[in-house]
Amino acid sequence: MPLHIPSIFGISLEVYIILIILGIPVFFIWRWVFSRYIKTERTRKIATWTATIFTTPLLYIGIFLLLFYAMTYYPSHEFDRMKWSSDMEKRYEMSQDIIDSKMLIGKTKSEVKQLLGDSNDPDGDNNWSYYLGMKPGIISIDPDILEIEFKDEKAIKVWQRGS
Repeated sequence: MPLHIPSIFGISLEVYIILIILGIPVFFIWRWVFSRYIKTERTRKIATWTATIFTTPLLYIGIFLLLFYAMTYYPSHEFDRMKWSSDMEKRYEMSQDIIDSKMLIGKTKSEVKQLLGDSNDPDGDNNWSYYLGMKPGIISIDPDILEIEFKDEKAIKVWQRGS
């Protein structure tokens, strides 16, 4: 039987717990800041609570977006034949440059083989694929593949896909 987490106003209870945990230090920071500038006790309390109530959800959203960006970010580099050959797990960093620059379009199979090395497919096939490694992402469980389609022994199309 799955665990049921109750929600209040359509928001899961765990979000409220995280907001409370974040709100405690935020409250004390605002209280310290306002104690330096607001001398009236009542005004200082109102300002502290108001600032805490408005900034805590913004801090929560900011932390969430920062984590999301960190998990999905991956650098993009220009194609480097030495890096391509030596680090198969990070080929995805160069794949977009290969596709965008159209550097393989019009090249023969032997020229592509000279640049990228042996493909995962036999030489007789008109569709070659190259392993790119695991592209960072939240739900990234399969490696990406660089696909090259040949017609009349020349590359006509290059694209990337998840496997």
